[in-house]
Amino acid sequence: MRRAFAFAGLVGLSASSLVGSPSARADGLPTIHELPLSLALAAASEALATCEKGGYHVSVTVIDRAGQTKVQLHGDNAPPHTADTSRGKAYTVMSLGQVFRKDGAAELAASVAANPTAGGLAFVPGFLMLAGAVNIKVGDEVIGAIGVGGAPGGALDENCARAGLARIAAELH
Repeated sequence: MRRAFAFAGLVGLSASSLVGSPSARADGLPTIHELPLSLALAAASEALATCEKGGYHVSVTVIDRAGQTKVQLHGDNAPPHTADTSRGKAYTVMSLGQVFRKDGAAELAASVAANPTAGGLAFVPGFLMLAGAVNIKVGDEVIGAIGVGGAPGGALDENCARAGLARIAAELH
């Protein structure tokens, strides 16, 4: 930013002419929400604690709107593969949930299975078509997802993910 101001001074431009007024910059631009680390950590911690109360040794991954890992927790005694499965579930539901208008991995898997042309999606790198993840949304905008892997069944994983989402729901606005 300093270089822009220094350059503006050299050519006789004001800094405000380079940057523009706040209202001019915002006109017509979309507003997007980002998932803060504090909420991602709270959701992951709650999902892990919920599964641990049930006696399940799991990993939990929270990803952001770009599909990047924001938080990953590997619970005590969770098998090594659970880190990959929790991330794959979160990535899949966040990526495809918007296309199929589904917020949970179980619903998404059923929609994909019912669509004969969607079979190839199972081969997309990073996708894992299993129950155990939910989208994190602000209104209708998907800003991330929580994936859980390691409980004996995707429905149990998804219940833990939903508990994580419930923990932060009041702060998503």
